[in-house]
Amino acid sequence: MRRERFVSANPTQKAALIRGVTNLLVEVLNKDPATTFVVIDEVALEDWGVGGLPVAEYRAAIKNTVR
Repeated sequence: MRRERFVSANPTQKAALIRGVTNLLVEVLNKDPATTFVVIDEVALEDWGVGGLPVAEYRAAIKNTVR
């Protein structure tokens, strides 16, 4: 699972994400939870882009076209 940082998750929320993803992999793929690793890779908003634009610019462009 890859989770980009749209909003910062606190440690309690991260623990819930780890539990939830692990449970999903156990249920769907019959994975052994003891050998299932979940990594939350938080990428700062300014470090990624969509459609050739930094995310902040992309979101501003989308917001302006939706109105």
